[in-house]
Amino acid sequence: MTGTVVQAIGLMSGTSLDGVDAAVIETDGERILRFGPTFYRPYEDTERAVLRQALAEAVGLTDRTARPGVIAQAEELTTRTHAEVVERLLAGRGIAAGAIAVVGFHGQTVIHRPQDKLTIQVGDGLKLAKRLGIPVVHDFRQADIAAGGQGAPLVPVFHRAIVSTIDRPHPVAVLNIGGVANVTFVDGGPDPIACDTGPGNALIDDFMRARTGAPYDDNGDAAATGKPDFAFIARVLENPFFDLKPPKSLDRNAFAFDNIGLPGYSVADGAATLSALTVEAVARVLPHLPERPRAWIVGGGGARNRTLMKMLAEKLKPATVETADAAGFSADALEAQAFAFLAVRSMRGLPITFPTTSGAPKPMQGGVVARP
Repeated sequence: MTGTVVQAIGLMSGTSLDGVDAAVIETDGERILRFGPTFYRPYEDTERAVLRQALAEAVGLTDRTARPGVIAQAEELTTRTHAEVVERLLAGRGIAAGAIAVVGFHGQTVIHRPQDKLTIQVGDGLKLAKRLGIPVVHDFRQADIAAGGQGAPLVPVFHRAIVSTIDRPHPVAVLNIGGVANVTFVDGGPDPIACDTGPGNALIDDFMRARTGAPYDDNGDAAATGKPDFAFIARVLENPFFDLKPPKSLDRNAFAFDNIGLPGYSVADGAATLSALTVEAVARVLPHLPERPRAWIVGGGGARNRTLMKMLAEKLKPATVETADAAGFSADALEAQAFAFLAVRSMRGLPITFPTTSGAPKPMQGGVVARP
């Protein structure tokens, strides 16, 4: 039975650490009636530095409630910037706070180790709710983790909803290339199948920042002039993760440079190699799916990387490969829209993760509601 359609705002700050996305959707948690306005606020360099330091220091955490040192700073920063983004979106579009039923607040992941039943997203949902005067759903992953699931990916139920609004040959794969890449396989069955595929933009961004000071490979221009080192890629793909069947998930640092022994490439060859690694990792999931998708829809920052998109199209043919924008969605705002959708599902008591997406023992509700 469908529920009441409401306006919700979703927020997302991904492991790429580029900034905060906000998006309004109208939904009942099962159907998407309308995609509303979006807003993006990039992080300042000083803010990004705090978040990067928090990622580094979180490696030693074992208590998900602990906020020592810079991690406390990262939590304050995350809460404040997300509040600012909501306030600017509402003011800029003339939307009253009372018109928004709920805000979906993922927070900033600083560590994700499901094998240790540990996932930490900094950001204070209660403080955000009190500042905005709007109910906030946060802490989306913990219930799934506690039940024995991976706590990720969370967006597949949203991907299933958006695929139902377009006409594409099935099966359809929705690929989100953020810091880590994840895929949702939709074939009309009761539950989507999903998993993380491997590195997304994180390695490319880190490489470009270290070698050039640029935050990312703009449009994939550096990679377009380089030559991938497929021998190195083959060695990385020997990691047991790639032989695991879905569901499975990754921490951003699982394939950090120190872990993969990145050679001293030129800028062009390094960007090309790490872009090809992302693509080859996506291809490695194909044998684990019930059948090969016939259509791929790509969202996240990777959708803006023309070289990466060209590599994907070549690797995945004869399937079609298109950006979420080309399919009528927003490649940039897709995850923010997803958390608006998940927040409404949480408010309605509907499951947000499934055995086929997170490995949980049953369809799981998730999210904690904070009221102003």
